[in-house]
Amino acid sequence: MDRGQKTEAVVALNAIFKQAGVVVVTRNLGLTVAQSTALRTKMRDEGASFKVSKNRLAKLALEGTDYAPIADMLTGPVALATSDDPVAAAKIAVEFAKSNDRLEIVGGAMGDTLLDEAGIKSLASMPSLDELRGTIVGLLVAPQTKIARVLVEPATSVARVVSAYAAAGE
Repeated sequence: MDRGQKTEAVVALNAIFKQAGVVVVTRNLGLTVAQSTALRTKMRDEGASFKVSKNRLAKLALEGTDYAPIADMLTGPVALATSDDPVAAAKIAVEFAKSNDRLEIVGGAMGDTLLDEAGIKSLASMPSLDELRGTIVGLLVAPQTKIARVLVEPATSVARVVSAYAAAGE
């Protein structure tokens, strides 16, 4: 990379860090191209990204962002998983690391909160933003559904009784 490309990479990474809801630092212990592509595809499907970057460039990009404390984690062959949803990147990275021993979770951050490996794993166990929205909608709709069921039930019971008398010929 020449100096211009490095500058562009730092600016692009800085923009990613400024809008990310979570950054997960992973250590790449020899992922194959196919495995890396599969992980990137899963990340992309969930609105997250997985990027391998030079540690020095990533450290420069971290300056001036909430994620500056993770600079100490950037040693060795690392890759960064980011997403706007605070759970998506962590969930996918942890699931992938469970099935593949060549990817190791180092830690990360959510905003200015530094997370270790256990913190990332507990973050991954939380429901995603879409799952939470679905739960809230279900909770909001449930009372109306129950009220409608209670109101309709007497009419249904009367209809069954009339139908039973009609079937009996009375």
